[in-house]
Amino acid sequence: MTDDKKPINVKPKELSYTLKVWQTVAIIALFVVGILIVRVAFNVLLMVLAGSLIAVYFHGLGDLIQRKTKMSRKLAMVISVAGSIIILGVLLWFMGAKIQTQVAELNSKLPHTISTAKAKLNETIVGQKVLEYSSGDNSKKLMDTVQSFFSTSFGVLGDIYIIMFLGIFFTASPSLYKNGILVLFPPNKQPLAGHIMDRISLALKGWLKGMMLSMLLITILITVGLTIMGIPVTMVLGLITGILEIVPNFGPLIAMIPGVLLALTIGTDTAIIVALIYIVSQTIVANIVTPLIQKKMINLPPALTLASQLIMGTLSGALGIILAVPLLAILTILVDELYVKKMNKAANEEAILSK
Repeated sequence: MTDDKKPINVKPKELSYTLKVWQTVAIIALFVVGILIVRVAFNVLLMVLAGSLIAVYFHGLGDLIQRKTKMSRKLAMVISVAGSIIILGVLLWFMGAKIQTQVAELNSKLPHTISTAKAKLNETIVGQKVLEYSSGDNSKKLMDTVQSFFSTSFGVLGDIYIIMFLGIFFTASPSLYKNGILVLFPPNKQPLAGHIMDRISLALKGWLKGMMLSMLLITILITVGLTIMGIPVTMVLGLITGILEIVPNFGPLIAMIPGVLLALTIGTDTAIIVALIYIVSQTIVANIVTPLIQKKMINLPPALTLASQLIMGTLSGALGIILAVPLLAILTILVDELYVKKMNKAANEEAILSK
């Protein structure tokens, strides 16, 4: 007796549907895995972006040297990297001792300055409310927030070390990394990917140029203004303001605090004038530098910039706040190239066909 088994016939439609289901599941799984990887390695990705900005700076300076001297590209890049490191070392060598002395003086003055500020604030009703709010649980929450903002993946020095070497590696062989990214795209999409990368590079160059100019200008203005007012440790206060200028919205406010506190030890009128010096200097820098940034970089809405800083600060601390603006610019360019332009093109084609 033979057992005849009839083959199971699978209809092409059923096979196609099953295949589509598995493809959808695979795409969702890859998407979830990608999100988890990005979440775990987010700070590392930010350091890669910071290294890319360092490389953008070296290449921008190298381009300038090449245009002015007509020397070879390779020699211009060597001068760009080596010259930047040498100039930084020389500045630290000549100014380091004075800065160190002023930092020590600032540390010794701060406790007395804070006590004086508290006494001044306690003389007014508004000041009493500020002191009441800043004490107890609110003070602990503020300190926890500050600590989370200034936490990093490998420590501050470790992060700087990694970012600098990434920048040098990206500078040494940019085509290697650019071509490596382009290989990930289909051949028919590589021209678009290259155009997007060039546009992002141009935007980052504009942001970096404007930011460096604003940092230098605000440092000079604050140092000169506070020196005229007779405020101590003006060089350190100017450097703090210049460094914090890289953080829009929050940086100038944070930089103003030690200067105003030191001015309070002299008098209330002096503190008001010092606060005005900070505000006027920031206004001058914004009016001079902002047009320069907007020539090379897309115009970002202030509210969107602030929101991105808050989100990035919560996710990645100080590094996230610093890189929030360039990251937002990159995302804006991607949305513009991959969505807005395609939508406008489709709308224009539909309008032509409807005529």
